[in-house]
Amino acid sequence: MVSEVEIVSFGYLHGEPPAAHLTIDLRHHFRDPHVRPELRYMTADDAPVRAAVLATPGITALVDATATAVDAFASGPTAGVVTVADGCAGGRHRAPTFARALAERLTAAGHSVSVQDRDIAKDVVRR
Repeated sequence: MVSEVEIVSFGYLHGEPPAAHLTIDLRHHFRDPHVRPELRYMTADDAPVRAAVLATPGITALVDATATAVDAFASGPTAGVVTVADGCAGGRHRAPTFARALAERLTAAGHSVSVQDRDIAKDVVRR
């Protein structure tokens, strides 16, 4: 089954989550690279951020579980584009890294995938 999947990463501190079939909240269960000064001003475009996020226990299992959920939505009788939104606090570290990992997993499974990082270019959130 091949389907079209849209993945939108976002930051909860920059506004409401986008409309989606699945919304994954990464704020409270996964380490935030923002707390490390050397990573704070980097984004998921930077390898050290991706490495830090992907080394967090549970991330790979969540990517796999989300991919399974996407497959379930895509196999429904009125399946169309499946939209996944994943968010963290600022939308610069965890969410876009997760979105890219999920996109890679879904593309390898034969899905047509697009990724939009809604808040990655926004200023670092001061907490």
